[in-house]
Amino acid sequence: MAFQDDVTEDRYRLLIEAVTDYAIYMLDPDGNIVSWNAGARRFKGYEAHEIIGAHFSRFYTPEDQAAELPSRALKIAQSEGRFENEGWRVRKDGTRFWAHVIIDPIIHPVSGRALGFAKITRDLTERRKQDEALRRSEQSFRLLVQGVTDYAIYMLDEHGTVTNWNAGAERIKGYRPEEIIGRHFSVFYTQEEREAKVWERALAVARSAGNYQTEGWRVRKNGERFWASVAIDPIRDDQLNIIGFAKITRDMTERRQAEQALEAAREALYQSQKMDALGQLTGGVAHDFNNLLNAVVGSLELLRKQVTDERQLGLIENALKGATRGITLTQRLLAFARKQDLQVSSVNVYELVAGMTDLLSRSLGTSIELETSFPISLKPVAADPNQIELAILNLAVNARDAMPEGGKITISAKNETVSAGSAGPLQPGEYVRLAVTDTGAGMDQETLAKASEPFFTTKGVGKGTGLGLPMVLGTAAQLGGRLELESRVGEGTTAALWLPVSQPLPGLLSDAPEANAEPAKTTPSIRVLAVDDDALVLMNTVALLEDLGHEVVEAGSGREALRMMGEDAAFDLVITDQAMPHMTGSQLISELNERWPDIPVILATGYAELPGSLPAHVKRLSKPFWQKDLERAIADSKAGQARRQGRDFGGRA
Repeated sequence: MAFQDDVTEDRYRLLIEAVTDYAIYMLDPDGNIVSWNAGARRFKGYEAHEIIGAHFSRFYTPEDQAAELPSRALKIAQSEGRFENEGWRVRKDGTRFWAHVIIDPIIHPVSGRALGFAKITRDLTERRKQDEALRRSEQSFRLLVQGVTDYAIYMLDEHGTVTNWNAGAERIKGYRPEEIIGRHFSVFYTQEEREAKVWERALAVARSAGNYQTEGWRVRKNGERFWASVAIDPIRDDQLNIIGFAKITRDMTERRQAEQALEAAREALYQSQKMDALGQLTGGVAHDFNNLLNAVVGSLELLRKQVTDERQLGLIENALKGATRGITLTQRLLAFARKQDLQVSSVNVYELVAGMTDLLSRSLGTSIELETSFPISLKPVAADPNQIELAILNLAVNARDAMPEGGKITISAKNETVSAGSAGPLQPGEYVRLAVTDTGAGMDQETLAKASEPFFTTKGVGKGTGLGLPMVLGTAAQLGGRLELESRVGEGTTAALWLPVSQPLPGLLSDAPEANAEPAKTTPSIRVLAVDDDALVLMNTVALLEDLGHEVVEAGSGREALRMMGEDAAFDLVITDQAMPHMTGSQLISELNERWPDIPVILATGYAELPGSLPAHVKRLSKPFWQKDLERAIADSKAGQARRQGRDFGGRA
């Protein structure tokens, strides 16, 4: 048995000696080392003959020795049967390593006497480094998440309850951590989405698809809505079971507003381009229509002089009325296209409206109450009085049509100033705001947005052209003002025309004759060169001139007119169209002024867009014109020539 015990003891000794991952050694009851294995030599650097007999406290740091940790460890092992902890220990060369230590008391199995202690130490330095790196990583990640302020980053449990909260979430949503942790994240949804349980579908998609992303309205603590970009990802444990969700929210309100502003700008640009293209088309059509009407009106006027049959005269008068309506339509088209021929002068708005009172009363009917309101200090405006009258009449008739059961229309005006820093289409300066207000049904926002578009009307088929407001808008823009519409359903509509105040500057006002000027004297027979590329219009002009007793020579182009002038300059007057190929009327006038500066010229055109360099003595005649307009233009041109030459004018000898 003794031999067998010795063999067993040798085996235990060999086993312990072979262990290199653990330092396994014995201490006597006082803590002195009595054995030393290979693992102890590897960890601590001492050979057996160097350390056996030394006290084990030398493995402790000076701080632990000063705190008497070695003696307390033995006392705890003795009293409690075991001592275990982790801490820094010291190798032979002075370097430190992190150790896991277990000390067990050794008791004699028979006598129960304490024989010493068994001490097992494991070097956990590498594990500690890994744990420390992981701890630092987790701390850095926690600080990173907590430090992010542009994103709300937080976690939900598997039911959607908020479990943590970063600074970005507090900034974006307004809740402090103690106010929101433990509450359900559905509180961030709008009332409509909470009732529809949108949050429930979001978690279901995240569970099934592994991710959920969307954009939509969310609600801050103060009830304010913001546009959010949201991502929800499931969090799984080692067994891939979902234990919660990571939720990231970003406030995209500013981006959405910028996108909406950009889209609105694009839409405004598109509408502007569309309106510009439509204006160009409308202006061209109106110009051609003006030429046709010119021929119709002139021919009918001449025909009326030759017909004596009452029935035929009635038909001619009816045709002239139709032509007159056509003229009104072309004026509206040109006003919309901003190409009408405006005769700008200084206009007293109060006197202009006062002079229209009877016309307005007859046009509006007895069911409409008309009221005006003008301050004494109202300033004059730079405008074409005829076009402003037409604009007021258009606005008043629109107001009347909005009140089929009757109501009240108020025409008012007041002085306004647009400062340099003001946003809007108007240039800085002084204006008069001329407003027509009704008590009608008003318009909703969709109708109001379309109200000034060409050919848009709410009056029903055959009851409106849809050009009234566009005409007013075009006139206002051409004068340097604007049209402003305000309306609410059930509260009526206000159409305000902003017109620039008349400034006493040279060249601002046109040389149009005053309304109360005496009619021009009838011009004696003269020789006229008539220039137009449209044979129909040219024939009409020639007929009107010949009917007035003048001798007329025709030219189909500007170049032909110059050739005729070069061959025979014995003309008393030139009347020319503006829009002609190869050489426009204004270019022809420039050549005439250079070579024959004394000859009077009449420029007949339906366009307002003419070069500003035209000689002052050139008389403009708006198309379509009546014979009396042509007669006055000739008389004024010859009178102007006489004034320049300082003599009376007469016919060619």
